[in-house]
Amino acid sequence: MSTVGRRVVVTGMAGAGKSTFSRALSAKTGLPLIVLDVHFWLPGWTEPTEAEWREKQQRLLAGDDWIADGNYHATLALRLARADTVVFLDTRWWICAWRALVRGIRTRPVDFELPNGCDESRLRRLRDEWSLAWRIWRVRRSERERELKILSRHGKHVALHVLRSRRAVREFLDE
Repeated sequence: MSTVGRRVVVTGMAGAGKSTFSRALSAKTGLPLIVLDVHFWLPGWTEPTEAEWREKQQRLLAGDDWIADGNYHATLALRLARADTVVFLDTRWWICAWRALVRGIRTRPVDFELPNGCDESRLRRLRDEWSLAWRIWRVRRSERERELKILSRHGKHVALHVLRSRRAVREFLDE
């Protein structure tokens, strides 16, 4: 395994493979996994205020050992302040968009966790994932630059691993 600290931020564009990678990294390291999407949404798919979301993340990240899976840009600096390692999945935009389209029609894995109080119909998931694919296309250039800018500004103290392919991900997990 590549040198991985005890507080790891896994980030990248929607559809980059963050959740799959984070689960594999958690299984290899034994570090507990925090799936930010599960904690972000309030019942009925209601968004918290920014202050509520920051406070919740501060509680989630208070421990000494964790992997935080998610790409909420507005609070990335908050996660970076506690992290010692960042894995940025720099997956090509068209792969991310394709994955979102496919996720919209696939059945969720049995172990997939929805936020408390949030139900998901197949129609809702199809709509949300396909809207996400459209959003990925629209922000395909700006989102990557935005993320790298935040990392360069707030993540100077972390070990940064930029993984650009499935092969790089496999090698990282196998080292």
